[in-house]
Amino acid sequence: MTFKEKLRSGEFVVTTDVIPPKGTAVYKTVKGIELLKGRVDAINVADMPGANMRMGALAACVKIREMGIEPIMQITCRDRNRISLQSELLSAYALGVRNILCLRGDEATDSDNPGTKPVFDFDSVQLLAAARNLEKGFDMGGKRLDGIPNFCLGAVLDPGAAKPQEEIGKARLKAEAGAEFLQTQPIFDVDRYVRFLEGVAFLDIPVFAGVFILKSAASARFMNKNVAGVHIPESILQELEKGDVEKRSIDITVRLVRELAAVCSGVHLMMTTPWHDRIPRILDEAEITGRKNRTAGAVG
Repeated sequence: MTFKEKLRSGEFVVTTDVIPPKGTAVYKTVKGIELLKGRVDAINVADMPGANMRMGALAACVKIREMGIEPIMQITCRDRNRISLQSELLSAYALGVRNILCLRGDEATDSDNPGTKPVFDFDSVQLLAAARNLEKGFDMGGKRLDGIPNFCLGAVLDPGAAKPQEEIGKARLKAEAGAEFLQTQPIFDVDRYVRFLEGVAFLDIPVFAGVFILKSAASARFMNKNVAGVHIPESILQELEKGDVEKRSIDITVRLVRELAAVCSGVHLMMTTPWHDRIPRILDEAEITGRKNRTAGAVG
């Protein structure tokens, strides 16, 4: 069953992510990924997060696909104009990459290449619409294509946004433009997430709750201070400070995955430290075994 077929079936979905290398050592990016075959449904490949120069997402997507796991290629509007964005989408399809996550992209103000100028010719809604237009056989200039793609498109959602109604409005626009699934920012307050889900249930598309595998109490406090929409409760911070950080981090992740699995369509496991080899243990302890989504056909 493909990722797109699983979305439509109502099966509970598990995804995770990787970050391409700052260089050509793509083998480091995919190291350990083979352990996830049959355990996750797809792997996101980040598109230069933080506006830091790295290998392009498409190269790592191709490598992951060669390993027998479906990639989800992230593509941001920050670095490309509409010509380049459409070209990248067609290139991805030609190389067997069908799943695309459309993002606006981080600002370039903190780029590791000072002086970088952002593009933002499109926003994420326009990018989704452009991808759907390619599926109709035309580019944004109305020129006919020689060969037509067929994507599975996704977008992102921030349940912790300062203005929830505005975020819900953005989600509606993304769904109308063609998003078939939504992945969220990291969730640490399940009750608050459930309340937010009620506001987007009318979209009737799967929403995957982001679950961040915390590296340390210090990094968690950094996220609280610097990552918009993320609030890690003090109780979790104190738990991480009690020693054996890795064990406590995995225990926290298992607990969140188990609680979220009862209310959502899937989970998206995120991390900064490449702990992909811990994911099978997390899924086992959280009792995630590819079961049917408890709320199939709805968002939450």
